[in-house]
Amino acid sequence: MTTVVLTVLLGIGFYAAVLHGLPPIDELDAGLALPSTRLFDRNGRLLYEITPDGTGRNSVLGLDDVPLHCRNGVIATEDAEFYNHAGVSLRGIARALWVNVRGGEVIAGGSTITQQVARNLLLDPRARAERTLQRKLREVVLAVRLQRAYSKDEVLALWLNQTDFGNLAYGVDAAARAYFGKPASDLSLAECALLVGLPQSPVLYDPLTNPDGAKTRQGTVLRLMTEQGYIDEATADEATADDLQYAAVPYPIEAPHAVMTVWRHLQATYPDELYDDGLDVVTTIDLDWHNATERIAQREIARLNTPDDPNALPANANNAGV
Repeated sequence: MTTVVLTVLLGIGFYAAVLHGLPPIDELDAGLALPSTRLFDRNGRLLYEITPDGTGRNSVLGLDDVPLHCRNGVIATEDAEFYNHAGVSLRGIARALWVNVRGGEVIAGGSTITQQVARNLLLDPRARAERTLQRKLREVVLAVRLQRAYSKDEVLALWLNQTDFGNLAYGVDAAARAYFGKPASDLSLAECALLVGLPQSPVLYDPLTNPDGAKTRQGTVLRLMTEQGYIDEATADEATADDLQYAAVPYPIEAPHAVMTVWRHLQATYPDELYDDGLDVVTTIDLDWHNATERIAQREIARLNTPDDPNALPANANNAGV
């Protein structure tokens, strides 16, 4: 009788501490990063990407549109058993518990890709930041439910499209554009290995501020990909030796006056589309002609402000229209 009572009490306690108040899986969309609106010149060159208030840049790709090296790198680095478990890795949990017990607090995660998606898209930001056993158990329950509702490929696509890569880039395509100035489809093995290593600590491994730390992390990803048979050692060595060219400024803005004019028009005319689906907008601007005109205007302003005639007064001009 005592055992039955104890079991009931434990069940009630587990429900109150872990199951009560868990968000339903069908609320997954509420945690998605909102899509960005991208403005292009008439030839398809990106002028600027504008993000909804309070969110980072985000472009959603189909799984087949993400380079294979990026997909394999994520699995090798984050969850080697991804395709063989039901959302939770018992081995990973046991390893994390052992580390946590030895450390006296919850210091190791052991989170699968599915758990990471569940935590980032279903738990609120304050709950995500908690390093407690209760939060970990809630994450485990949500991961199991998530894996029952979605296929493995769908969960992997969610990770690739929604994970924070730093510098306001959510998803691998936004990260590719932020760090390398190119779409994800053009990424090399070396670039994929660097990007998929960032989510563990986007600030610590930011290649724009800490290229040495990012390079070290890239080496870890390549080593794990080699150990798990995704690439051979020669390929890993070649990728390690690649000289990576980073974007000078994440998402630079071109033709800023024109971009802001178009943005104000979009806000007034297409508010629902901006915040529901995002827009890709092709403008009439020819960026080459625009840049040439800008250089001419700057040259003329400089000429007016520094006249050849030593007796002439500088015009003190600071703006121009063409």
